[in-house]
Amino acid sequence: MDTFSQRERSRIMASVRSKGNKSTELKLVAILRSERLKGWRRNYQIKGKPDFVYPRQKVAVFIDGCFWHGCPKCYRRPNSRQEYWDLKVRRNTLRDAEVSKLLTDNGWKVFRVWEHDLKTSPDKIIRQLKKILNVST
Repeated sequence: MDTFSQRERSRIMASVRSKGNKSTELKLVAILRSERLKGWRRNYQIKGKPDFVYPRQKVAVFIDGCFWHGCPKCYRRPNSRQEYWDLKVRRNTLRDAEVSKLLTDNGWKVFRVWEHDLKTSPDKIIRQLKKILNVST
């Protein structure tokens, strides 16, 4: 049972400011550097705030956190406030789809990576990214 009212909880959650998924991004940075994949930028000003952008090739790379984006493999629904979390994850998923469509409609290629794949399948990520970037292996 939540001890805060809906208004209080909303105020608390609104005051939380994300600092990004820095540790996850740094894992991908290490992978990209080890593969000598260059040309990417971080904090690139484009709709949807991709984690990495290859501006020349118009490729936007998003690292989707397994919890926040509802990974079908890893997501575990919290025991408390289930309606709140169901709605939160559903809104994130819908926003992801809207951003991907918007970017695609504007000529961008969108590459989404699940957080767990950085740990379990970095070679798969690199193969897919190189294919999108038209980089020979």
